[in-house]
Amino acid sequence: MGAWYDRREMLAAGIVLATSSGALAQAAREKGLRVWLDMDQQELDDAYDQIKYAPNLPQIVKRYGTNSEQVRARLGAPKRLAYGATPIEGMDLYATVKPNAPVHVFLHGGAWRSGLARDYAFQAETFVNAGAHFVSVDFSNVVETKGDLMPMADQVRRAVAWVYKNAASFGGDANRVYLSGHSSGGHLAGVVLTTDWQKDFGLPKDAIKGGVVCSGMFDLKPVRLSARSNYVKFTDEVEQALSSQRHLQHLNAPVVIVHGSLETPEFQRQSRDFAAAVKAAGKPATLLVGEGYNHFEIIETQASPYGLIGRASLEQMKLAPA
Repeated sequence: MGAWYDRREMLAAGIVLATSSGALAQAAREKGLRVWLDMDQQELDDAYDQIKYAPNLPQIVKRYGTNSEQVRARLGAPKRLAYGATPIEGMDLYATVKPNAPVHVFLHGGAWRSGLARDYAFQAETFVNAGAHFVSVDFSNVVETKGDLMPMADQVRRAVAWVYKNAASFGGDANRVYLSGHSSGGHLAGVVLTTDWQKDFGLPKDAIKGGVVCSGMFDLKPVRLSARSNYVKFTDEVEQALSSQRHLQHLNAPVVIVHGSLETPEFQRQSRDFAAAVKAAGKPATLLVGEGYNHFEIIETQASPYGLIGRASLEQMKLAPA
């Protein structure tokens, strides 16, 4: 008992020492000039660099892929639908057996630099089993567009417009199209939700009936000030056009905003501020916080009809878990 207790004391002392050393190291770094709110450049860069707050990123992304493979083994291979002329302008359809079913469109993340629709199939069963089609969209990444986010925004808008116009061709109900997105896909989902559908596409202004934006960015000003500007060519036009929080006059669907409690301070603030702005505009918004989830783990809750996001998405679509 005594030897065990001594070891426990030594372990505790080691933890205190390590913690103290870390605190001293942090204190030793002199804070630089404030760049955004109370953050200096390094703090802001870290706040838009997810691995600083989620070191298990590689394991989780691998899990996206393996879980997606398992879903395809159960549901079968998706049908590939083209919404544009280039190979990347396509989407994977996981169809439900119910006729004239609602459609849930998903936009993946990847810091605008990576990601493919096939690796996000792990969410499909939540919707397919509940009686909805699940569509995961592919689009160019910002490396391929040479730093320009505008072509990506154009692609995801055209993808959703295609789904609306062609829903009947795969047994979908054009009057029940819903949208979700995660991370940089959450940003793009915000852009899609604040699109002027009548002016730009000749569609009803409420072409999308509801949206779930998870861990997104809704005002690009601080993002532009961060290290992400090293690979994204931000301009005044891009910042204004693709900051969905500045275009809430075009938001015509209830929106659920989600973030994890273990996300970076900026990603949490972006979601809080967006929810507050939507409510201030007199439009329906619900803010959900996933306690104990980091940036990459939170979207996995859409893979279960009883998970935080899965439940919210099905409730928004007026569907029951199956």
